Amino acid sequence: MLHLPGNSPTEREMSILRNQYSHENRGSSHHVIRVMEEERDWLASMEAKINTSPKFLNKSAGKETCCIFRVPESLVEINEKAYQPHIVSMGPYHHGKDHLKVIQEHKWRYLRSLLSRTKPCGVDFKDLFAAIASMEDKIRECYSETIEFSSRELVEMMVLDGCFVIELFCIVGRLVPGDLDDPIFSMAWVFPFLTRDLLRLENQIPYFVLQTLFELTVLSSRREQNPPILAKLALEFFNYMVQRDVKVLEGYYNLQRKHLLDLFRLSFIPCSQEKTREANQFLHLIPSAKKLHLAGINFKPRKATSFLDVRFRNGVLEIPTFTIDDFTSSLFLNFVAYEQCYRHCSKHITTYATLMGCLINTPADAGFLSDHKVIENYFGTDEEVARFFNVVGKDVAFDIHNNYLSELFEGVNEYYRNDWHVQWAGFKYTYFDSPWSFLSAMAALILLFLTMIQAFFAGYGYIRPPHSN
Repeated sequence: MLHLPGNSPTEREMSILRNQYSHENRGSSHHVIRVMEEERDWLASMEAKINTSPKFLNKSAGKETCCIFRVPESLVEINEKAYQPHIVSMGPYHHGKDHLKVIQEHKWRYLRSLLSRTKPCGVDFKDLFAAIASMEDKIRECYSETIEFSSRELVEMMVLDGCFVIELFCIVGRLVPGDLDDPIFSMAWVFPFLTRDLLRLENQIPYFVLQTLFELTVLSSRREQNPPILAKLALEFFNYMVQRDVKVLEGYYNLQRKHLLDLFRLSFIPCSQEKTREANQFLHLIPSAKKLHLAGINFKPRKATSFLDVRFRNGVLEIPTFTIDDFTSSLFLNFVAYEQCYRHCSKHITTYATLMGCLINTPADAGFLSDHKVIENYFGTDEEVARFFNVVGKDVAFDIHNNYLSELFEGVNEYYRNDWHVQWAGFKYTYFDSPWSFLSAMAALILLFLTMIQAFFAGYGYIRPPHSN
C-alpha cells in the first residue's frame, strides 16, 4: 500500500513494520552469536594444538636416551619386510599384531620355566615387575614415539619380552637344559626368523631392562666364581648366524650399548676405527669396481676380524670378504636405519654401505667382486646383489668428509686420476690380460728384437765393410 507525503501510516501497518524489524534484528543477533561461538571453538582448538606434544616423533627423540625408532618412511618404501618382525614382537611398536601371536604364547611358557628356577632363591614375578616398574619413565624415554600403553601394560610387556630373550640365551648358551621337542628349536624355519626379528630396529627393548632382569633371574640363582655375562650370551647366540671367532667377541663384552641391535653393530667396529677422520674438502665418491680395475687398481680379499676393516695400499684395495645372505642383508639394512636415526652413534655401517654402493654399480661389478672373493654371494644373482647395494644407500644421509674411510676415498681418487697409472694399466690389459695376448706380445717383441739386430748388422757392414786380404 502506498502513502502520499503527509499521510501517516495506520496502526495495522505500524504493527507489521515493528514485527518485521524485530524478526530481522533477531536473525542478525543469532548470526553474530553463531560466528562468535565458531571463532571461540576455533581459538580453543588452536590453543589445544599449540599445547599438544608431538606423538609420532617425540620432542625428546634427539636426546641420547632415545635409541629405539620407527624406521623412516623413505627407507620402508624400499624394503618394508626388512624392518617388520615376522614371528615375534619385542617392545611396544608391533605388540599384539595377529601374525605374531604364535610366539607370544610361548613367552609365558618361557617365563614360567625361568621363574621355576628363581622362586627357590626368593625371586618371584612380583619382584621382576617391581624392578621394571621403577624404570617406567626411563623406558618410555627410549622410544621415539609416544607409548600409548598403560603403566601396567608396559611393565608386563617389558618383563615378558625380556625374560623370553634371557631364557633363549640361557638355553642356547647351555646354562639351562633345553627341550629337544621345543618347536622354537626343533622346527627348522623358526630359529632363523626369530634371530632376525631380535635384530630389527623397531623390535627392540632397552638393554638396561635386559640387564636388570638378567641380574634378578640368572645371577641371583647362581653362585659361581665367574658368573655369566649377558653380552657374551647375546653375541654367542647371534654367532650361530654370523660365525666369528669367539676370541674376537671377547673385546665387546663391556661396551656401552643401547639394545641388542646396537650391541651386535658395535661388535663389528674395530677398536682402531672408532674415531672418524676429516679429509680434503673437495673429496668425491669413487668409481665402480670395473672402472677402478681398468685404471690399474687391484682388488684383494683381506683377512680381518671385521668386514669394515678396508685398506688401500700401493694401488691395491684390500676388502675383507663380505658374506651376503638373507640374514646379513636384513641385519645390514637395520644397522643403516639405526645409524640414520640415532645421531649419538658412529656411522661405520653407512660408510661401508656407501663404499660398496660405489663399487657395485652394475651386475658386472658384483660378479667381478665375487670372482675376486670380496663378496661371498648366497643372496641370489649378481643382479640381485647389485640391486641390494644400490638401494641400501638410497635416501641415506652420508658425510663424505667425516667418516672412517675418508682417507681411503681420497687415496683411491688420487690414484685413479693419475694418467700414468691409467696408461700402464691399459698396456697391461691389452698385452698381458690373457695367455694368448701375452704370447702374441712376446712374439712381437722377439720379432722387433730380431729386426733391430738385423738392421744393426746391416748398418754395421755398410759403415765398416770387411777388409779383403
